[in-house]
Amino acid sequence: MNVGVVDIGTNSMRLLIKNHVGEVGRWVEVTGLGRGVDQTGALSPDAIQDSLVALARFGSRMDAEGVESRIAIATSASRDASNRETFFDLAESALGVRPILITGEREARLAYAGAALNTGLEPPLVVSDIGGGSTEFVTEEVALSIDVGSVRLTEKAIPSRPPLGSELAAARAMVAGLFGEIDLVVGTLIGVAGTWTSLAAIAQELPRYSRDLVEGYRLSKVGLEGVIEMLVGKTLEETAAIPSLDPKRAPVILAGSLVALGVLDALGVDEVLVSEHDTLDGAAMELLALP
Repeated sequence: MNVGVVDIGTNSMRLLIKNHVGEVGRWVEVTGLGRGVDQTGALSPDAIQDSLVALARFGSRMDAEGVESRIAIATSASRDASNRETFFDLAESALGVRPILITGEREARLAYAGAALNTGLEPPLVVSDIGGGSTEFVTEEVALSIDVGSVRLTEKAIPSRPPLGSELAAARAMVAGLFGEIDLVVGTLIGVAGTWTSLAAIAQELPRYSRDLVEGYRLSKVGLEGVIEMLVGKTLEETAAIPSLDPKRAPVILAGSLVALGVLDALGVDEVLVSEHDTLDGAAMELLALP
């Protein structure tokens, strides 16, 4: 049985199709659904339209692959948007299933379930999921969701490219303040989703994005700081030209890298194990377990 999971995120739409044998395919389209939500409290018509185009493709893909059970989960941007039900009406027509709004804690739990598929890692495991609007920290016992992510931090603190020194200082201070009271014991830190995987690809200077080379990559704090130093000196156009980076992530990857560094600092660790398995995998596991 093929199952399909769609993640309607703040910055990207993602689809995983999976069965009991393995993964059929995984697709991602960066649409910036959450751009401007902090300022207006609503999803913009342009962002909705861009996202619906991607979701319609996902709906057609699931039909073509014979998906028998499907689910769509919506996260931070939809949680904050006053017009989310209108968007959900349109998304339901595109996908064949109505999106379910999940809490930050639920999002964190699904990310942990997906990432914890890795075995042989030093416990306790802490999973970090940096999204566009929120960042999740989750262990076997604790799930925390903090309202800062790559899109939200960009809009609040880093409008310029290259950024001004004052903007960088403000962004770092904001992240440090929001993460300041996190107190978790870490054996292995696992980073999941687009910010972490993009940073792993950039750090390796890959000529193109490769899931095989990103999966299991250990990104050190020194390596991350090197990526940040490189990104700080680039214009938006120069950032978009990085070979392994989806150009649509260029506007928010610098902010995402600062959130990533804040995660390492808050947890007091010197590296993160990057995983391609995340919320999508956790939700797919649940679908496959249903009778």
